[in-house]
Amino acid sequence: MPQEQRPTEKFRTSVGGQALMEGIMMRGPEKICCAVRRPDGTIDLSYSDVTTHWYNKVPLVRGVCNMVENLMNGYKYLMHSADIAMTEEEKEEEKQNESKLDRWLDEHAGPKVQSALMTLSACAGVVLAIFLFTFLPTFLTGLVAKMIPMGRWPRVILEAVLKLAIFLGYMFLCTRMKEIHRMFQYHGAEHKTIACYEAGEELTVANIRRHTRFHPRCGTSFLILVILVSIVLYAVLPWSGTMLRVLCKLAMLPLLVGICYEILKWAGRSNSLLARAVSVPGLWLQHLTTFEPEDDMIEVAIAAVTPVLPKKPEDGQW
Repeated sequence: MPQEQRPTEKFRTSVGGQALMEGIMMRGPEKICCAVRRPDGTIDLSYSDVTTHWYNKVPLVRGVCNMVENLMNGYKYLMHSADIAMTEEEKEEEKQNESKLDRWLDEHAGPKVQSALMTLSACAGVVLAIFLFTFLPTFLTGLVAKMIPMGRWPRVILEAVLKLAIFLGYMFLCTRMKEIHRMFQYHGAEHKTIACYEAGEELTVANIRRHTRFHPRCGTSFLILVILVSIVLYAVLPWSGTMLRVLCKLAMLPLLVGICYEILKWAGRSNSLLARAVSVPGLWLQHLTTFEPEDDMIEVAIAAVTPVLPKKPEDGQW
Protein backbone atom coordinates (compact mmCIF):
# COMPACT_ATOMS: atom_id res chain seq x y z
CA MET A 1 0.00 0.00 0.00
CA PRO A 2 1.49 3.41 -0.96
CA GLN A 3 2.28 5.72 1.93
CA GLU A 4 -0.38 8.36 2.44
CA GLN A 5 0.58 11.99 2.07
CA ARG A 6 -0.95 15.35 2.81
CA PRO A 7 -0.72 17.73 -0.15
CA THR A 8 -0.86 21.47 0.42
CA GLU A 9 -4.42 22.67 0.97
CA LYS A 10 -5.79 25.00 -1.67
CA PHE A 11 -8.63 26.00 0.66
CA ARG A 12 -10.36 24.90 3.85
CA THR A 13 -13.89 23.74 3.40
CA SER A 14 -16.84 23.76 5.78
CA VAL A 15 -17.95 20.45 4.27
CA GLY A 16 -17.91 17.79 6.98
CA GLY A 17 -19.43 14.45 7.75
CA GLN A 18 -20.08 11.54 10.04
CA ALA A 19 -19.26 7.87 9.70
CA LEU A 20 -22.27 5.55 9.89
CA MET A 21 -22.93 1.83 9.82
CA GLU A 22 -21.73 0.89 6.31
CA GLY A 23 -22.08 4.48 5.22
CA ILE A 24 -21.25 8.17 5.53
CA MET A 25 -23.25 11.33 6.01
CA MET A 26 -21.80 14.45 4.38
CA ARG A 27 -22.97 17.98 5.13
CA GLY A 28 -22.32 20.90 2.79
CA PRO A 29 -23.32 24.56 2.94
CA GLU A 30 -26.83 23.84 1.62
CA LYS A 31 -27.46 20.08 1.52
CA ILE A 32 -26.92 16.89 3.51
CA CYS A 33 -26.42 13.54 1.79
CA CYS A 34 -26.48 10.17 3.54
CA ALA A 35 -24.89 7.33 1.53
CA VAL A 36 -25.19 3.74 2.80
CA ARG A 37 -23.97 0.52 1.18
CA ARG A 38 -26.89 -1.91 0.81
CA PRO A 39 -26.36 -5.66 1.31
CA ASP A 40 -26.67 -6.14 -2.48
CA GLY A 41 -23.69 -3.82 -3.05
CA THR A 42 -25.61 -0.79 -4.35
CA ILE A 43 -25.50 2.57 -2.58
CA ASP A 44 -28.63 4.07 -1.02
CA LEU A 45 -28.72 7.89 -1.13
CA SER A 46 -31.00 10.16 0.88
CA TYR A 47 -30.99 13.95 0.99
CA SER A 48 -32.09 16.80 3.23
CA ASP A 49 -31.58 20.56 3.33
CA VAL A 50 -29.32 22.40 5.75
CA THR A 51 -31.25 24.75 8.01
CA THR A 52 -29.57 27.97 9.14
CA HIS A 53 -30.49 29.04 12.67
CA TRP A 54 -30.17 32.38 14.44
CA TYR A 55 -27.79 30.97 17.02
CA ASN A 56 -25.11 30.20 14.41
CA LYS A 57 -24.05 33.86 14.64
CA VAL A 58 -23.93 34.02 18.46
CA PRO A 59 -20.55 33.05 19.97
CA LEU A 60 -20.62 30.45 22.78
CA VAL A 61 -24.36 29.87 22.31
CA ARG A 62 -23.84 28.34 18.86
CA GLY A 63 -21.49 25.72 20.27
CA VAL A 64 -24.07 24.32 22.70
CA CYS A 65 -26.96 24.48 20.21
CA ASN A 66 -24.93 22.88 17.43
CA MET A 67 -23.82 20.08 19.73
CA VAL A 68 -27.43 19.25 20.64
CA GLU A 69 -28.50 19.42 16.97
CA ASN A 70 -25.59 17.25 15.85
CA LEU A 71 -26.29 14.64 18.53
CA MET A 72 -29.92 14.31 17.48
CA ASN A 73 -29.22 14.31 13.74
CA GLY A 74 -26.25 11.98 14.16
CA TYR A 75 -28.34 9.41 15.99
CA LYS A 76 -31.08 9.70 13.36
CA TYR A 77 -28.66 9.06 10.49
CA LEU A 78 -26.99 6.24 12.42
CA MET A 79 -30.31 4.45 12.90
CA HIS A 80 -31.17 5.03 9.23
CA SER A 81 -27.86 3.53 8.09
CA ALA A 82 -28.27 0.50 10.35
CA ASP A 83 -31.70 -0.17 8.85
CA ILE A 84 -30.43 0.14 5.25
CA ALA A 85 -27.29 -1.94 5.82
CA MET A 86 -29.02 -4.91 7.48
CA THR A 87 -29.80 -7.98 5.42
CA GLU A 88 -33.32 -9.42 5.36
CA GLU A 89 -32.11 -12.29 7.56
CA GLU A 90 -30.71 -9.86 10.12
CA LYS A 91 -33.93 -7.84 10.08
CA GLU A 92 -35.99 -11.01 10.59
CA GLU A 93 -33.75 -12.14 13.45
CA GLU A 94 -33.99 -8.71 15.08
CA LYS A 95 -37.77 -8.76 14.70
CA GLN A 96 -37.97 -12.16 16.39
CA ASN A 97 -35.90 -10.85 19.30
CA GLU A 98 -38.03 -7.73 19.73
CA SER A 99 -40.07 -7.31 22.88
CA LYS A 100 -43.83 -6.84 22.73
CA LEU A 101 -43.33 -3.14 23.44
CA ASP A 102 -40.91 -2.79 20.51
CA ARG A 103 -43.37 -4.52 18.16
CA TRP A 104 -46.23 -2.32 19.32
CA LEU A 105 -44.15 0.82 18.78
CA ASP A 106 -43.10 -0.31 15.29
CA GLU A 107 -46.73 -0.91 14.31
CA HIS A 108 -48.54 1.93 16.06
CA ALA A 109 -46.15 4.71 17.01
CA GLY A 110 -46.32 7.77 14.76
CA PRO A 111 -43.38 9.88 13.55
CA LYS A 112 -43.60 12.21 16.54
CA VAL A 113 -43.44 9.33 19.03
CA GLN A 114 -40.54 7.69 17.18
CA SER A 115 -38.73 11.04 17.04
CA ALA A 116 -39.24 11.47 20.78
CA LEU A 117 -37.85 7.97 21.42
CA MET A 118 -34.78 8.74 19.29
CA THR A 119 -34.29 11.93 21.29
CA LEU A 120 -34.49 9.96 24.53
CA SER A 121 -31.94 7.47 23.22
CA ALA A 122 -29.57 10.31 22.32
CA CYS A 123 -30.10 11.79 25.81
CA ALA A 124 -29.25 8.41 27.34
CA GLY A 125 -25.92 8.52 25.51
CA VAL A 126 -25.26 11.99 26.94
CA VAL A 127 -26.09 10.75 30.44
CA LEU A 128 -23.63 7.86 30.02
CA ALA A 129 -20.93 10.28 28.87
CA ILE A 130 -21.58 12.56 31.86
CA PHE A 131 -21.35 9.57 34.21
CA LEU A 132 -18.10 8.27 32.72
CA PHE A 133 -16.23 11.52 32.21
CA THR A 134 -17.72 13.84 34.84
CA PHE A 135 -18.99 11.85 37.80
CA LEU A 136 -16.71 8.79 37.79
CA PRO A 137 -13.31 10.62 37.83
CA THR A 138 -14.51 12.89 40.65
CA PHE A 139 -15.94 9.97 42.62
CA LEU A 140 -12.75 7.91 42.29
CA THR A 141 -10.60 10.90 43.22
CA GLY A 142 -12.73 11.40 46.33
CA LEU A 143 -12.24 7.76 47.33
CA VAL A 144 -8.47 8.01 46.94
CA ALA A 145 -8.41 11.29 48.90
CA LYS A 146 -10.17 9.59 51.81
CA MET A 147 -7.49 6.91 51.96
CA ILE A 148 -4.53 9.19 51.16
CA PRO A 149 -4.98 12.78 52.38
CA MET A 150 -3.95 15.22 49.65
CA GLY A 151 -4.24 18.90 48.88
CA ARG A 152 -6.27 20.67 46.21
CA TRP A 153 -3.82 20.48 43.30
CA PRO A 154 -2.90 16.81 43.75
CA ARG A 155 -6.65 16.12 43.55
CA VAL A 156 -6.95 18.19 40.39
CA ILE A 157 -4.04 16.32 38.78
CA LEU A 158 -5.36 12.90 39.86
CA GLU A 159 -8.83 13.69 38.53
CA ALA A 160 -7.33 14.84 35.23
CA VAL A 161 -5.28 11.64 34.87
CA LEU A 162 -8.31 9.47 35.67
CA LYS A 163 -10.50 11.39 33.21
CA LEU A 164 -7.98 10.97 30.38
CA ALA A 165 -7.44 7.30 31.24
CA ILE A 166 -11.18 6.56 31.23
CA PHE A 167 -11.70 8.45 27.98
CA LEU A 168 -8.79 6.83 26.12
CA GLY A 169 -9.65 3.40 27.54
CA TYR A 170 -13.25 3.79 26.37
CA MET A 171 -12.16 4.80 22.87
CA PHE A 172 -9.69 1.90 22.69
CA LEU A 173 -12.36 -0.63 23.73
CA CYS A 174 -14.68 0.75 21.04
CA THR A 175 -12.08 -0.05 18.37
CA ARG A 176 -12.08 -3.72 19.48
CA MET A 177 -15.69 -4.11 18.32
CA LYS A 178 -15.94 -5.29 14.71
CA GLU A 179 -18.85 -3.00 13.78
CA ILE A 180 -17.23 0.06 15.34
CA HIS A 181 -13.88 -0.74 13.67
CA ARG A 182 -15.63 -0.77 10.26
CA MET A 183 -17.36 2.50 11.11
CA PHE A 184 -13.98 4.02 11.94
CA GLN A 185 -12.76 2.85 8.52
CA TYR A 186 -15.61 4.84 7.00
CA HIS A 187 -14.45 7.72 9.20
CA GLY A 188 -11.05 7.43 7.53
CA ALA A 189 -12.71 7.44 4.10
CA GLU A 190 -14.60 10.61 5.03
CA HIS A 191 -11.40 12.40 6.07
CA LYS A 192 -9.42 11.27 3.03
CA THR A 193 -12.18 12.40 0.67
CA ILE A 194 -12.44 15.86 2.23
CA ALA A 195 -8.63 16.21 2.20
CA CYS A 196 -8.59 15.31 -1.50
CA TYR A 197 -11.31 17.88 -2.23
CA GLU A 198 -9.44 20.56 -0.26
CA ALA A 199 -6.31 19.80 -2.28
CA GLY A 200 -8.25 20.55 -5.45
CA GLU A 201 -7.88 17.06 -6.88
CA GLU A 202 -10.46 15.00 -8.74
CA LEU A 203 -12.44 12.76 -6.40
CA THR A 204 -11.35 9.31 -7.51
CA VAL A 205 -10.52 6.28 -5.38
CA ALA A 206 -6.86 6.41 -6.46
CA ASN A 207 -6.49 10.12 -5.65
CA ILE A 208 -8.31 9.88 -2.33
CA ARG A 209 -6.29 6.90 -1.13
CA ARG A 210 -3.07 8.94 -1.28
CA HIS A 211 -4.36 11.44 1.27
CA THR A 212 -4.08 11.28 5.03
CA ARG A 213 -6.90 9.98 7.21
CA PHE A 214 -6.02 12.54 9.89
CA HIS A 215 -7.89 15.82 9.63
CA PRO A 216 -7.65 18.78 12.04
CA ARG A 217 -11.30 19.82 11.65
CA CYS A 218 -12.92 16.73 13.08
CA GLY A 219 -15.43 15.89 15.80
CA THR A 220 -12.74 13.78 17.46
CA SER A 221 -10.70 16.95 17.97
CA PHE A 222 -13.71 18.53 19.66
CA LEU A 223 -14.05 15.59 22.07
CA ILE A 224 -10.45 15.64 23.25
CA LEU A 225 -10.53 19.45 23.42
CA VAL A 226 -13.54 19.27 25.75
CA ILE A 227 -11.68 16.82 27.98
CA LEU A 228 -8.50 18.95 28.11
CA VAL A 229 -10.22 22.33 28.57
CA SER A 230 -12.47 20.86 31.27
CA ILE A 231 -9.37 19.96 33.29
CA VAL A 232 -8.34 23.64 33.34
CA LEU A 233 -11.84 25.08 33.70
CA TYR A 234 -12.93 22.73 36.49
CA ALA A 235 -9.69 23.20 38.46
CA VAL A 236 -11.24 26.26 40.17
CA LEU A 237 -14.30 24.37 41.43
CA PRO A 238 -14.66 23.49 45.14
CA TRP A 239 -13.74 20.07 46.57
CA SER A 240 -16.04 20.27 49.60
CA GLY A 241 -18.03 17.29 48.34
CA THR A 242 -18.24 14.94 45.37
CA MET A 243 -21.86 15.73 44.48
CA LEU A 244 -21.37 19.49 44.88
CA ARG A 245 -18.37 19.36 42.53
CA VAL A 246 -20.32 17.26 40.00
CA LEU A 247 -23.27 19.70 40.12
CA CYS A 248 -20.91 22.63 39.57
CA LYS A 249 -19.40 20.80 36.58
CA LEU A 250 -22.84 20.23 35.08
CA ALA A 251 -23.71 23.91 35.56
CA MET A 252 -20.54 24.89 33.70
CA LEU A 253 -20.97 22.31 30.92
CA PRO A 254 -22.69 24.71 28.44
CA LEU A 255 -19.87 27.22 28.96
CA LEU A 256 -17.27 24.48 28.44
CA VAL A 257 -18.88 23.32 25.19
CA GLY A 258 -19.23 26.89 23.94
CA ILE A 259 -15.57 27.70 24.66
CA CYS A 260 -14.31 24.52 22.96
CA TYR A 261 -16.45 25.16 19.88
CA GLU A 262 -15.01 28.67 19.49
CA ILE A 263 -11.44 27.42 19.98
CA LEU A 264 -11.90 24.68 17.38
CA LYS A 265 -13.52 27.11 14.94
CA TRP A 266 -10.64 29.56 15.34
CA ALA A 267 -7.99 26.83 15.04
CA GLY A 268 -9.61 25.58 11.83
CA ARG A 269 -9.22 29.00 10.22
CA SER A 270 -5.76 29.91 11.48
CA ASN A 271 -2.32 28.86 10.27
CA SER A 272 -0.57 30.06 13.42
CA LEU A 273 1.73 27.87 15.50
CA LEU A 274 -0.74 28.03 18.40
CA ALA A 275 -3.60 26.86 16.17
CA ARG A 276 -1.54 23.91 14.94
CA ALA A 277 -0.67 23.05 18.55
CA VAL A 278 -4.38 23.04 19.46
CA SER A 279 -5.01 20.54 16.65
CA VAL A 280 -2.30 18.10 17.75
CA PRO A 281 -4.23 16.21 20.50
CA GLY A 282 -7.15 15.64 18.11
CA LEU A 283 -4.83 14.34 15.40
CA TRP A 284 -3.24 11.95 17.90
CA LEU A 285 -6.64 10.70 19.04
CA GLN A 286 -7.61 9.97 15.43
CA HIS A 287 -5.19 7.04 15.53
CA LEU A 288 -8.01 5.41 17.56
CA THR A 289 -11.02 6.79 15.68
CA THR A 290 -9.94 6.49 12.02
CA PHE A 291 -8.57 3.51 10.11
CA GLU A 292 -7.52 2.94 6.51
CA PRO A 293 -10.66 2.39 4.43
CA GLU A 294 -11.33 -0.18 1.74
CA ASP A 295 -11.92 0.99 -1.82
CA ASP A 296 -15.67 0.38 -1.64
CA MET A 297 -15.81 2.60 1.46
CA ILE A 298 -14.13 5.40 -0.45
CA GLU A 299 -16.74 4.95 -3.20
CA VAL A 300 -19.45 5.53 -0.59
CA ALA A 301 -17.65 8.68 0.60
CA ILE A 302 -17.51 10.00 -2.98
CA ALA A 303 -21.22 9.27 -3.44
CA ALA A 304 -22.02 11.11 -0.19
CA VAL A 305 -19.89 14.21 -0.73
CA THR A 306 -20.50 14.88 -4.44
CA PRO A 307 -24.13 16.11 -4.09
CA VAL A 308 -23.32 18.50 -1.22
CA LEU A 309 -20.30 20.28 -2.71
CA PRO A 310 -20.87 23.96 -3.51
CA LYS A 311 -20.72 25.00 -7.15
CA LYS A 312 -17.81 27.28 -6.28
CA PRO A 313 -15.34 26.04 -3.62
CA GLU A 314 -15.05 29.56 -2.17
CA ASP A 315 -18.78 29.46 -1.32
CA GLY A 316 -18.14 26.64 1.15
CA GLN A 317 -14.94 27.83 2.81
CA TRP A 318 -14.53 27.29 6.54
